[in-house]
Amino acid sequence: MNIEQEKVIANLLKEMEQVATKIRILINGIPPEELLGYIYGQLMMMSSNTTSPELSSNTQNKEKNEIQFLLEYVHAVLASDVAQEDVVFDERKCGELFALSRNLREKSMCFAMVSSINTQNKDFGSNTADIEFHAKSSWLMLRGNRYQVLEGEFYQYVLVPHDDVLKDVYGVGAIEIAEGFQQLANATRVGQANAIEEMMKQFQAAQDFAEKQNKPLEDAMEEWVEANAQQTKSAGLAVDDMLRGGISNVSRHTKLPSELLADLAYSRGEELDFFSEGDFSGTPYRTLPARKKPLIKLGEDYYAVDPCFIRDAGYRSLLFNLLQKKPDYKEAFKERQKVMSEAAFPEILAEQLSGAVIYQEVYYKDPKTKQWAENDTLVLIDDVLYLVEAKAGAAASIASPELDFKRHSQSIKDLIIKAYKQCARFFEYLKSADEVPLFNLINGKYEEVGKLRHSDYRVMIPIGLTVESFSPFSSFSKNLPQVKPLLGQYNFISISIDDLFVLRRMLPTPGVFAHYMEVRQAIAGIKQGLLFDEFDHLGAYLTKNRFDQDIIDQSKDENASLVIYNGMSDVVDSAFASEQWETSSKPTQEFPEVVLKVLSALDISREPGWLSVDSLIRDFGEEARNNFAKYLTDLDKTIDQHPARYFAFGGEANPIFVWMQNSKYEVEWEKVNHKASAVAISIKAENLIGVLLKVGKRGVYEAAQPLKINVPVEQTKENMLIFEDAKRMNQQIKSRADRAVEGKLEPKQKRKVGRNASCPCGSGKKYKRCHGL
Repeated sequence: MNIEQEKVIANLLKEMEQVATKIRILINGIPPEELLGYIYGQLMMMSSNTTSPELSSNTQNKEKNEIQFLLEYVHAVLASDVAQEDVVFDERKCGELFALSRNLREKSMCFAMVSSINTQNKDFGSNTADIEFHAKSSWLMLRGNRYQVLEGEFYQYVLVPHDDVLKDVYGVGAIEIAEGFQQLANATRVGQANAIEEMMKQFQAAQDFAEKQNKPLEDAMEEWVEANAQQTKSAGLAVDDMLRGGISNVSRHTKLPSELLADLAYSRGEELDFFSEGDFSGTPYRTLPARKKPLIKLGEDYYAVDPCFIRDAGYRSLLFNLLQKKPDYKEAFKERQKVMSEAAFPEILAEQLSGAVIYQEVYYKDPKTKQWAENDTLVLIDDVLYLVEAKAGAAASIASPELDFKRHSQSIKDLIIKAYKQCARFFEYLKSADEVPLFNLINGKYEEVGKLRHSDYRVMIPIGLTVESFSPFSSFSKNLPQVKPLLGQYNFISISIDDLFVLRRMLPTPGVFAHYMEVRQAIAGIKQGLLFDEFDHLGAYLTKNRFDQDIIDQSKDENASLVIYNGMSDVVDSAFASEQWETSSKPTQEFPEVVLKVLSALDISREPGWLSVDSLIRDFGEEARNNFAKYLTDLDKTIDQHPARYFAFGGEANPIFVWMQNSKYEVEWEKVNHKASAVAISIKAENLIGVLLKVGKRGVYEAAQPLKINVPVEQTKENMLIFEDAKRMNQQIKSRADRAVEGKLEPKQKRKVGRNASCPCGSGKKYKRCHGL
C-alpha cells in the first residue's frame, strides 16, 4: 500500500468518525419514540409513492437500505447513551439526520473499497482482496436476508431441538417463540397499514355516531369517546403505531415473555464499546450493538428499533443467552444442532425428494488414508445424487471484518471449505471403484447398509448446507481458490436452511427441483458470472431457465471477465411481498398444457431414468417447448386411430424420441426399439433419449416410460433392417424438404435473420448457434 492510499484511508476514517459523532448528538436530541415514528413514516411514504415498478424498484431498495442503516444507528445511540431530559421533536433535525446517515454510509463503502485493494491479508491467495471487500460490504449493507413471512417457519424448525430447555428457561417453547418472531415480522411489515385501517374504521364509527345524534362530529366526539372506551383505546394504539414507532414495540405486538425479551435487549446506556475511544469509534466498522442484542428497552417496553437485526441476530443472540443460562447444556446443544442441520435437507424438501433413498451419517474407508470417514446426508433419487454436508455453526462472526478479518476468514473456511473438502473426499471414494459399500456406525460397529455405483448417476451434486444464509459468500464460493470442480466435473454448491424454505415453495416437484439444481450447479462452474444469493439464482431460473447459457453468451459477446447480475430475485421477492402470498400462485416457468401432461405422467410413473427425460424437456426454451407441443398435439389428434405413433424432436441440444402408444393395444417392444434405433441413426445421434407415452381415453397420458435406445455404430447382418429403415427416413425427410423448397422458389421478400433471433429451422436455438454458423 503506497503513502497516497494510506492518506486516503486515514482521511476517510477521520471523516467517518466525525460524521458518526454528529449523528450521535442529533439522535440524543430527539425523543426516541417520535424519531422512530418519523423514520417509519418516511418508509411508508416511500412505499406509497411508487408509480412504475420498473423504475422504482432500484430506487426503493436504495432508500430502504438507507433507512435501515439509520435505524441501526438509532439503536446504537440508544444503547450507548442514557436518556436525556427535556428533548423535543424537531423535523429539521430529522432531515439533517437522514443526510448525515447517507453520507456516513457512502464514506463507509468507499473505505471498504480503498482499504481492500492492497490488503495485507493472504488467506485466500490472489482472491483475498475481493473476498475482503465482499466481507466488508456485506457487513455494511446485508440485512434482513430472509423473507419476513417465513420467520416463524424458520424459527420453529431451528428451535424445536431445544424445545425442552427453552421451556425450562423461558416458560415457552419453540412454537410460541416462533409465533412471537412471526408476529414481530408482521408488525413491521403491515403494522402501519393496519394502523391506518384501524384509524379509518374508528373515524367512520365516530361519524356514524354523530349522524345518529344529529350533531356535528366535533360536538359528538366527547360523548363517543365516553361510550366507546375500547374503540378509543384501539384508535390510540393505532396513532402510536403510526406516529410513535409503535409497530416496533415487541412487548405489545408479541406474546414473548419479558425474561426472553430482556435477554435480547439493551437498557439505555448499557453499551460501552461502540462509541469508546480508539480507531473506528462510532463507525460501522465496529460491531453495531444490534448484532449482540437486537432490542432496546424504552420505558417498560421492549422495541425492535430496526426490522432486520432482530431477524439477522435474534437467532444467535437467543441461543447465546440460552447457553449462558444453561452452561451444562453446551455438549447436548452441539449434538442437537448437528442432528437438526443434517436432517434439514431431506426433511424440508420431503415433497421434492419423495421416493428417494436417504442415507444419513454415511461411513466409508478413505482409500487414501485407510481411515474411516463420515459424510452427513446422501440422497439418491432416480439418476440424481445429492451429497449434503451440513454445518451447524453461526453463519458469520459478530466481529468486524476490518478489525478482525481472520475470524471472518475462518467462518468461510469452516462453513464452506470444510464442507467442500468432505464432499470431495466422498466423491473420490465413489470413483475409486465401480461399486463401493456404504456403512452406518451402529453400536460401535461399522455395518454395511448399501452399495453405490457412480455409473448409475447422471447428475451428482455436492452441497454445503449452513443454518443461516451465508450470502454473498455462498454464491462467491466458486471463486475461492480452494474450491474447484470435484473430480474435475462436479461443481460444489453452498446453500442454507433459510434457502430451502423458499426453494420448496417455488419448486414443488422432484422434476423441477432436480432441474433447478442442475442449472444451479452449472452456474456454480461459471466464475465470470456472479449472482448475489440463492434467490437471485432462483429468480434467474424462473425467468430465464438455462441462465447458465445466458451468462456464457453474454460474457463472450461482451468479452467480459466478470458479469454481475442484479435484481434477478425480483420475481421471488414479489411473491412473498403479496398480502395473499400463501394462496396466490407462485411464479413458474411457462409450458404448453400438453407438455405439462408429459411431465406429469413422468412424475406419476417414476420409471427408472424418468428424471433424465424430465430434464431434457425442461431444458427446452420457449420456442422449442411450443414446437414440441405441436408435435404432441398433432399425434394426439389421431392416436385413437392407430396402435402407435412416433416422432423425434431436435429441441435445443439433445434430441428426444417420443413413442405414443394407444393404451388399447399391447406395446410391440421389438418395433419400438427398431424405430428408435433407426431414428438415432438417421439424425446421427450418438445418444438418444426416448420416452414411451401410454395414451388412454380422451387423450389422457396414463403413463410415461423412459426408453433405453441402442444406437448401432456400424451395420451388421443383425441390424441391417434398422439401417435400411434409417435410410428411408432420411430420403423421406429430404423429399419433404425438397417439396417445401420448390413451393418457395420465388419468395416475395427475402428476410434477413438476425444472429440473436430464433433460427427459422424451428430448433429453438439462436440463429448464430444453429444455421448461422
